[in-house]
Amino acid sequence: MKYRHLFFDLDHTLWDFDANARVTLESLYEELQLKERGVHDFELFYRNYLVHNDKLWERYRKGFIRQDELRVKRMWLALLDFKIADDELSKAMSILFLEKLPTRTILFPHTKEILQYLKDKSYQLHLITNGFEKVQHSKLKYSGLDTFFEEVITSEGSNSLKPNKEIFDYALQKTGATINNSIMLGDTLDADIQGAINAGMDQVFVNHLGITEMDIKPTYVVNSLKELEQIF
Repeated sequence: MKYRHLFFDLDHTLWDFDANARVTLESLYEELQLKERGVHDFELFYRNYLVHNDKLWERYRKGFIRQDELRVKRMWLALLDFKIADDELSKAMSILFLEKLPTRTILFPHTKEILQYLKDKSYQLHLITNGFEKVQHSKLKYSGLDTFFEEVITSEGSNSLKPNKEIFDYALQKTGATINNSIMLGDTLDADIQGAINAGMDQVFVNHLGITEMDIKPTYVVNSLKELEQIF
């Protein structure tokens, strides 16, 4: 076996962030009576939130904003699209969102099946995530994924972020793995895949969205988690 240590991303790779965010935002939409406040179209609000969230996460990865700014600003911008400039509402939504989101349990198809398959084949499974420490551990616990992973490396714990090489160096040090017996599996080309390339590590691009044009060439590409059986 060439690889011994498999480093997974969590959000958008195993844990379906968009689906879980939708369920959580729907509950906040009702609880905070956002329709009565002027958010007349939940579908539009949800789509706008995803756009703002993605852009802010990119800025966060590049070190342009702090995590507390990311958390509140994605709500503030989504509300502003409906001409609602309400700082207190944005803060309240951010707090409630981060309380409720980690308790959601929607995973991508075959997640637990493939993790058990890999564990049964004696691979050592770990996570490298840019998510927040407390939030990510809660997601793992509630979704029943915590038992699969030996080490969980977060951006907070490592003081670095994917695609920086330092977070991968920290992961190798913490797990006792080496570049040659490790591989990164993730859904984001510019964070997971480019980050692993920066560290000299092989990669699997988990292409849930069916992206066809790639500036980066991963070591492997799969379109579903089930296809990992063809590699490992």
